[in-house]
Amino acid sequence: MTTRRGHGADARPPGTGPAPSRRDDASHARVLRVAGPLVEIVCPASVAMHELVTLGSAEVPGEVVAIQGDTATVQAYEYTGGLAPGHPVQPQSRPLSVRLAPDLLGGVFDGLLRPLAGAGDFLMSGPNTAPDGRTWPFTPRVAEGAQVSAGDILGEIGASVPLRLLVPPDLSGTVNRITAAGDHRPETVLAVVDGHEVGMVRFWPVRRPRPVAARLAAELPLHTGQRAVDLLFPVAHGSTVAVPGGFGTGKTMLLQQIAKWCDADVIVYVGCGERGNEMADVIAELAELTDPRTGGRLADRTVTIANTSNMPMMAREASVHTGATVAEYFRDMGLDVVLIADSTSRWAEALREFASRMGELPAEEGYPAGLASQLAAFYERAATVRTLGGATGSVTVIGAVSPPGGDRTEPVTAHTERFVRCLWSLDRDLAYARHYPAVSWADSFSRDAATLTASQARAGDPEWAERRGRVAHLLAEADRLAGLVELVGITALPPRERISVLAGRLLREAVIQQNALSPADAYSTPEKTAALVEAALTVIDRCVELVGSGVPADAVEAVDLTPLLRAREVAGPAETAPVAAARDTVLDRLKGVT
Repeated sequence: MTTRRGHGADARPPGTGPAPSRRDDASHARVLRVAGPLVEIVCPASVAMHELVTLGSAEVPGEVVAIQGDTATVQAYEYTGGLAPGHPVQPQSRPLSVRLAPDLLGGVFDGLLRPLAGAGDFLMSGPNTAPDGRTWPFTPRVAEGAQVSAGDILGEIGASVPLRLLVPPDLSGTVNRITAAGDHRPETVLAVVDGHEVGMVRFWPVRRPRPVAARLAAELPLHTGQRAVDLLFPVAHGSTVAVPGGFGTGKTMLLQQIAKWCDADVIVYVGCGERGNEMADVIAELAELTDPRTGGRLADRTVTIANTSNMPMMAREASVHTGATVAEYFRDMGLDVVLIADSTSRWAEALREFASRMGELPAEEGYPAGLASQLAAFYERAATVRTLGGATGSVTVIGAVSPPGGDRTEPVTAHTERFVRCLWSLDRDLAYARHYPAVSWADSFSRDAATLTASQARAGDPEWAERRGRVAHLLAEADRLAGLVELVGITALPPRERISVLAGRLLREAVIQQNALSPADAYSTPEKTAALVEAALTVIDRCVELVGSGVPADAVEAVDLTPLLRAREVAGPAETAPVAAARDTVLDRLKGVT
């Protein structure tokens, strides 16, 4: 097979987006064969790899994925019913690119970043136009005649998060003109740099990572508000996470909670192959939630890419790359972005489907041989970076994995675990026991924990690592004894081991477990998490002391620990005070144990 060199990021002058163009030899391009999303075309010599083409009179978008002689293979991103041999093909002189602009915030789009017309059970694509007719306040930050280079700030754009108008990556020179402060539409030319027009709108190829000055170490924690995650398996800004779990283990619920409550500036939520009603629920809930950081709508700093199961399968393949490109666009403004992909297994199924139609030699379980490389390339786009303009931004990638039957040895899960820094494995038994979030403390890991220890100490919490280590040890000890308890009963254990079982239950129910439907417990601040852990550990230490002094274990087990279990149902500025009061109440009850 022979391939030709692909096109650059933009076929037009720097700072502007590519406009569809028709080549003189385009009339020679015709459809040769149609096999579902795979379309073979007779192509002109100038067609390049990864070039965008439109197929037939319906102008179905497709991407050139292979070229051999005068025949090219196209991956179609929409339904190809009605497309037949002989239908015309129009090369677009550019790679598959998406429109990037501030009006993405609060919008709902399909896998090619086209606005969706509605948010019902079946999301339908709207016209390939700008999302709305909004105007955005612009404030210039440079004067005419100033010398600027790639990534420099030309002005600020008013929004729910601080957005900036930047010099495009391929442009530098003198500011010939800058627009005065005021409200403008995204398509308005706001500046002219070195003779090239610059506006809010950018176009960028989805498969090409946006350039940065340097990749930095990920050292700052991403606070998700989920105690099981923040305490046991923390993740850093700019890191990667996989969330594997079988059907019914709560993957979507956990990802939705993180999207609602994590301390990122922008959320990019990619519903890749999920059910339409689930995505509709996500969209409806985000529209109703109040952003605790800004007081506005949480949806105003969220970009939702909904490529549901009833939409064309191959658009899933584009949606994850589209999401990464959108995340990098906001990252370059110096923002912290969280990219959530639910789920990468559906994306991999699309890869398998197309590879099968291509006649490629299948690897394990029918997946293409390049599956590992595809997954690695996706997760590699996560990073904390120094932007071209000198700011610091990050993209954190959280990908759900849906292994069939919960089999974590299947290829998508196994390869994903190789490339991510954190693994939040969801346990079926915990989920069926109504324990949320069902993150398994035995099968999960965080490679960021060691790095974040120093960060927590600098933030004024030097005991964070010790608390985390003690909780992990106590939970592991309780799990080790659980099997023995089932065989011989709790009363057959020595007193010290009985307290270990009690400690594990107290930590699970008072600290790790959360109620996602409770306004007071859906989100846990770092201060509240630390207070709950310290209270539980203090009570556990007192129980160990009592048993060590000869007090019968059944007398200690009979003490009512309910105040600690209810302490997590508090919220507000003084949320740590009720936790301390609950701890003192339980300690007073333990004083009377003999």
